[in-house]
Amino acid sequence: MTDAFIYDAVRSPRGKGRPDGSLHEVTAVALSAQILDALRTRNGLAGHAVEDVIWGNVTQVGEQGGCLARSAVLASGLDESIPGLSINRFCASGMEAVNLAANQVKAGAGRAYIAGGVEMMGRVPMGSDGAAIAVDPYLAMKTYFVPQGISADIIATEYGFSRDDADALAVESQRRAAEAWAAGRFDRSIVTVRDINGLPILATDEYMRPGTDLQALGALKAAFKEMGETMPGFDKVAMMKYPHLERINHIHHAGNSSGIVDGAAAVLIGDAEFGRVHGLKARARIKATAKIGTDPTIMLTGPVPVTEKILREAGLVVGDIDLFEVNEAFAAVVLRFQQAFRVDPARVNVNGGAIAMGHPLGATGAIIIGTLLDEMERRDVQLGLATLCIASGMGAATVIERV
Repeated sequence: MTDAFIYDAVRSPRGKGRPDGSLHEVTAVALSAQILDALRTRNGLAGHAVEDVIWGNVTQVGEQGGCLARSAVLASGLDESIPGLSINRFCASGMEAVNLAANQVKAGAGRAYIAGGVEMMGRVPMGSDGAAIAVDPYLAMKTYFVPQGISADIIATEYGFSRDDADALAVESQRRAAEAWAAGRFDRSIVTVRDINGLPILATDEYMRPGTDLQALGALKAAFKEMGETMPGFDKVAMMKYPHLERINHIHHAGNSSGIVDGAAAVLIGDAEFGRVHGLKARARIKATAKIGTDPTIMLTGPVPVTEKILREAGLVVGDIDLFEVNEAFAAVVLRFQQAFRVDPARVNVNGGAIAMGHPLGATGAIIIGTLLDEMERRDVQLGLATLCIASGMGAATVIERV
């Protein structure tokens, strides 16, 4: 098998996913094209330099419909001979794009790929594409479907996490993100987004609330309590699946859950020969990739079994990993990961996460891989692991090794 290397990684700042967000005027195609052009320009990619563009996107309807990846290629300065593939593995779409590209390079199916993703959540609302697991009565009943927020509260109940635990993690995420931005730790990867006239419209993540404290979060109402306890009564559905639970402890709210934002990210992946031909130096090797299916009701526990799987297959143990990126979909997801592996929180999401900066669904997986790589270089460490929970009960992970 050929080694697959990361040569570069870029991302947009994350804009608030609502009409007053700075990126609201930008379409998914336009933002994707800007990110692809940044990667192309930075690395001197001309002609048929890469085999394909693999692009994650979750809500593939309307202006995010069709083959968004191909549309983005045509809107960018990439050569029209480069095709595009749009994929959807919910929250891990951007990571799955990277993993799929890496595994094709390893298998010899092309020397290089661009992989990443986009989500314009303020323009194309989450869930507007429908989902059989939620709207098909037979499947919903068969799987004991509950919304993700209820799933996060089930994790908190099952594994003993309190509202204070979740809020403390959220405050720390905000603190770390603000510190990282102030220290310029994202500078290498950030691409300023510009309007159609070339004027800058966003250069930093705008969702952050650096002044957040426990008192402010304590005043927020539990977001999923009402839908859990009143009709259609999702708590009762959950307790049919988990009869040992006497009740669901609703601890999650807007302040300790991931933010709805707009954003895009891209990673340049290739073999050693690609680097030699283009005069590029590899930054990391993609050592291992993994995905797994999990319980669809509790839904968000995937980072634990997929991490066990990827470490086992790579011949590693948790102690071998220097840094972790665990997507902060909800606070309980990260708390469960830390609990399961007894990982020092000082090694997890060291520059903050989606609670502070937001979770643009199709892009997040690629974003956290790039964030992980930048921090590994800054700290001069060798191994990093990125992982995400995934809707309907899945998990994905990537291990990267500096070269």
